[in-house]
Amino acid sequence: MSLVRYRTARVNGLDIFYREAGRKGNPVVLLLHGFPSSSFMFRDLIPMLANDHHVVAPDYPGFGQSSFPGRGEFSYTFQNLAEMVGGLLDTLSIERFAMYIQDYGAPVGLRLALMRPESVAGLIVQNGNSYEEGLSDEWLPLKSFWESPSDQAREALRGWLTEDGIRMQYLAGVSESRREVFSPDTWTLDWALLSRPGNIDVQLDLFYDYRTNVEMYPEFQRFFREYRPPTLVVWGKHDPFFTTDGARAYLRDIPDAEIHLMEGGHFLLESHLEATGRLILDLLQRTRTATPSGYAVRNS
Repeated sequence: MSLVRYRTARVNGLDIFYREAGRKGNPVVLLLHGFPSSSFMFRDLIPMLANDHHVVAPDYPGFGQSSFPGRGEFSYTFQNLAEMVGGLLDTLSIERFAMYIQDYGAPVGLRLALMRPESVAGLIVQNGNSYEEGLSDEWLPLKSFWESPSDQAREALRGWLTEDGIRMQYLAGVSESRREVFSPDTWTLDWALLSRPGNIDVQLDLFYDYRTNVEMYPEFQRFFREYRPPTLVVWGKHDPFFTTDGARAYLRDIPDAEIHLMEGGHFLLESHLEATGRLILDLLQRTRTATPSGYAVRNS
């Protein structure tokens, strides 16, 4: 059942590509990718989870193999990305799921959680931020853009979106000896897709809209406190964008969350796949119950 299938569903007029593996009827694990990646980042994790779980990993509009509508046809906001993922789940008749959230996947997934909180069976957080202290100084240019969204400030951020800039999303903070385990296929594919005409402007739109995620942090934190989903936080502690303070902050609202800080960067699945996979499987096994959903509703 670990065979991965590559499928497309029509959701709200767009084609949403997703990777799927495992037996339908098994507990669902939803994998939500970050920037600048796609469901490709889960290519090696999916087979590890699929024997006992139904795994679904979508690409957001404008990312990966999903539709890439123009900015005049689709408003690229995190709320709209979350609603597209929700639409895919409805199309697939998925009502309950654990979810892995990384980078952009955190605000996408947590917005989804606010829309359907009883659906969330568990959380795997991998360098996915929900706290102000988790934003490193690398975010200062973005914060300036949010405060003064001038054309000049927007254009200055375009300098991040280069071939070398995308490569460094993967390698920043990673030791030289560890870099050789990173496949260049990752940033090569990401850059090829980002280089499509108009895509850089889409990414700049999302950079600006990210401010709304920070504004929603208190709502995300309220969800954690009220629903207390079983939570695993796996964090590359040398991530230049999201600090370890952001990882530890989850304990404020989910005191029994399990926190693991690893000698990695932003993309742990490239450098710590086996260790991360074992931790995820352990969490999923411990949260399974005999209920029809396959998971406990809350962690008591």
